[in-house]
Amino acid sequence: MARRPGGNTPHGDGGRRARPGRIGSEAATSAHRPKLDVDIALPETDPSLVRMGEFGRAHGLNGEVRLKSYTGDPQAIGAYGPLIGGDGRRVELTDLRRAGGASADLLVVRVKGVADRTGAEALNRLALYLPRERLGIAADEDEFFTADLVGLTVIDTAGVVLGTVADVPNYGGGDLLEIKPALGGATALLPFTKTFVPTLQIAEGRIVVDPPEDLFAPAGPRPPDEPI
Repeated sequence: MARRPGGNTPHGDGGRRARPGRIGSEAATSAHRPKLDVDIALPETDPSLVRMGEFGRAHGLNGEVRLKSYTGDPQAIGAYGPLIGGDGRRVELTDLRRAGGASADLLVVRVKGVADRTGAEALNRLALYLPRERLGIAADEDEFFTADLVGLTVIDTAGVVLGTVADVPNYGGGDLLEIKPALGGATALLPFTKTFVPTLQIAEGRIVVDPPEDLFAPAGPRPPDEPI
């Protein structure tokens, strides 16, 4: 799910964090989890599935692989049990740890049945999904799935279309909206707080923002999106 902080920075008590699902006792206990139906075509277009992460390049020679996690607590992706790969396969994470570096959402993981570098390399760019129903219900109106934000139209408070949401990254200081401008050019980052994002209209396919005037102005270097 995603959670939007209430202050004018990405921090704040009671703030939202980007996390596809809540982590609770039901997520940490696998004994009563239903088996996943892996006979699903095109998970990336199935609205009943939520993207939880994506594999990157192999790590070392013994089957470990890098994984970009989309859960608020990156390591919580391992608490949901078997996931569904973008090709429909069943994927079970057996071990995970932080990859190190600037990106807190990058992990190094092991996958059941993968024991060498060749197998790990075959996972590169494979997305991981979970049935939406297994993520629980949002605790309040300010919680929603991160995946539901990507692709939404971004308008300002005057109704002018600014662009679309390209991603919801987090470089350690809080969630950001990466906005692709409607007129083309480089994307811009906007803190995902109620100050800058006062209105969410997810069902209508748009969000209303109150950005600074220089939102799309050239800026200095930003934290790199470490390759996975």
